[in-house]
Amino acid sequence: MPASRSVVIGVDSSTQSTKAAAVDADTGELLAVGRAPHTVTGTAGARESDPEEWWTALVAAVRSAVRDAGVATGSVTGIAVAGQQHGLVTLGPGGRPLRPALLWNDTRSAPQAAALAARLGGPEAWTDRTGSVPVASMTAAKWQWLREHEPERAAAATGVRLPHDHLTERLSGTAVTDPGDASGTCWYGTATGAYDREVLDLVGLDPALLPALAPTGATRVDTLAPAAAEALGLPRTVAVAAGTGDNMAAAVGLGLGGAGLLDHPVVSLGTSGTVFAATRARPAAPGLAGFAATDGGGTYLPLGCTLNCTLAVDRFASLLGLDREDAAPGGGGGVVVLPYLDGERTPDLPHAAGLVTGLRHGTDPRTVLGAAYEGAVFTVLRALDELLAACGLDPAAPDVRDRPLRLIGGGARGRFWTDTVRRLSGRPLVVPAAGELVALGAAALAAGAVTGSDPVALATAWGTGAGEVLPALPRDGETWDRIAGVLTAATPTLLS
Repeated sequence: MPASRSVVIGVDSSTQSTKAAAVDADTGELLAVGRAPHTVTGTAGARESDPEEWWTALVAAVRSAVRDAGVATGSVTGIAVAGQQHGLVTLGPGGRPLRPALLWNDTRSAPQAAALAARLGGPEAWTDRTGSVPVASMTAAKWQWLREHEPERAAAATGVRLPHDHLTERLSGTAVTDPGDASGTCWYGTATGAYDREVLDLVGLDPALLPALAPTGATRVDTLAPAAAEALGLPRTVAVAAGTGDNMAAAVGLGLGGAGLLDHPVVSLGTSGTVFAATRARPAAPGLAGFAATDGGGTYLPLGCTLNCTLAVDRFASLLGLDREDAAPGGGGGVVVLPYLDGERTPDLPHAAGLVTGLRHGTDPRTVLGAAYEGAVFTVLRALDELLAACGLDPAAPDVRDRPLRLIGGGARGRFWTDTVRRLSGRPLVVPAAGELVALGAAALAAGAVTGSDPVALATAWGTGAGEVLPALPRDGETWDRIAGVLTAATPTLLS
């Protein structure tokens, strides 16, 4: 290995684990990936994690990646964190967490979200100002929940951070965030590119508790702080990028942004199901999160999110005593499953439970599992149509329907997930070969912090978004209409 080789580290700190990718900054070659798990606790809508465990996992994953890559520690030049979005981290003395973080999929703040959404002129005013209407996942709703349920902790907070902000601060000693992840709080104005003081006043949050806003996720904010360098076993000269949220980093890894692909939709099948696209159109749709992109320059990343995706389908498989790939070919037949086991975000049904209808004495359990796949995919693709409209596109237009979907996430590796997306969408798919797109996007941010280059252009040159192209299948409109009919009939009577 050349002694002059520059290696950057991209960290994906997700809900369930941390992954750290060691990447050749010049070629984009993935040299090694280190991993460490997280613990999520909570019942009855609560979902929490200890941020100290995130830091421990980051250290373990980075050390593992550098060791397995076989590179000298002196060749590491940059690091960036992409974190799960929306989580609320409250800091006390010494910058340490006052309590476990409230995660994005903690739905206890649904009443606070509804109350906030009715303020400031209602949902349209929120989308005009912040790009998003408050829902249970948004950080502003979680802060309001904390103020109402744990006022002593809210009053004691000396800092309020998102998960990636907290880890970047541990790395660099600098309290900083980026426009992409900040736009998931509902207190950042996508119209102004600054914190919205009226929203902060509404939720009683002192702006002095928030991190500074960097221009992009690839902005160099500092080098490693002494304690972080020692913990990681890396030189203090390693550049630390501002970093971003996981969805924004995935977009960078796919080459989506001002210097790459615009208005090309992505479907991500993971713990949550998400749809997003980089666009120049500033989105203002109540059913979507109107995020900013992390590459700056007037690029946005509208996103639709469903809470119930791969984990919900796996739960149905477990209840039925089946493996996840045991679903009946062709799907659910006459069975419809709305797998809203954790409530739902898009559609906004935070208190919903799962619904199964169409069962007969002769129904095969494999058919029910197939229907669970269909229900999850339907919900994601329904959000996709909203997304395309927010980008100023007609979802039914032939040129839009022929535009390939980029399918990513753990579900993209499952045959039945892929087949169901193809059947219900009627669209061609691109399944990127790279399996760690969030970490690779973060690595591109790190390389941008080192070189000053545009991270989307870097990822495009690396080719991290390239993959297998699957041709379109005829769209299964009958199944689509059946699921849509059940959702309409069950809302709100059975799903509220």
